[in-house]
Amino acid sequence: MIFRRKAKNEDVENEQALADEAGTPEPRADGPFDSTEVDADVLEAEDRINLGALVITGQPGMELRLQVDEQSGQVQAILLVLEDSALELRAFAAPKRTGIWSEVRREIAAEASRMGGTATETEGPFGTELVLVVPVEDPDGQIFSQTSRVIGVDGPRWLLRATVLGRAAVEPDAAPPMEATLRNTIVVRGTEPMAVRESLPLQLPPGAEPAAEAEA
Repeated sequence: MIFRRKAKNEDVENEQALADEAGTPEPRADGPFDSTEVDADVLEAEDRINLGALVITGQPGMELRLQVDEQSGQVQAILLVLEDSALELRAFAAPKRTGIWSEVRREIAAEASRMGGTATETEGPFGTELVLVVPVEDPDGQIFSQTSRVIGVDGPRWLLRATVLGRAAVEPDAAPPMEATLRNTIVVRGTEPMAVRESLPLQLPPGAEPAAEAEA
């Protein structure tokens, strides 16, 4: 899926020029995108699912599951499942000019350590990410180690956090569909003021019931 981006304003062009001089590519040149960076026909295309703050495009055979709070009915996270791999997406408000992923990344690593696990920083296709290995208890009470990749992408006034689970977290050949889905994601931040780290509001797709699952 190829997005057509809107023309960049002068400030962004200047930032890109400085990045080019330093030999550093623009972090989001290939996505994920802010809604102001794509044309309306891209944002409203029929193959996209509008979930409020996030507009997604799944891969063939991918299943969309929504984590909904039973009391409030609010969508808390998006889970995209393909065979034995999954991608969880959450979006948060961030300052206008300062990314928060480096700070959030340190906190996630500290929490993994507190749980008796490990967190290793590594460079991935979206920049610095974390590989977590933490103990998890299954329904039968057995403890096993779960590996996941936690990816953070800083955008204009938002942070998109993606967690890769299952086979795609440990086997590189299973990761491309998850990474492609993340790249094709569009974040709709809106103009309303929000507290830093407040979750961007997600919603059920039109016609869906709170307990429904849909094909992406």
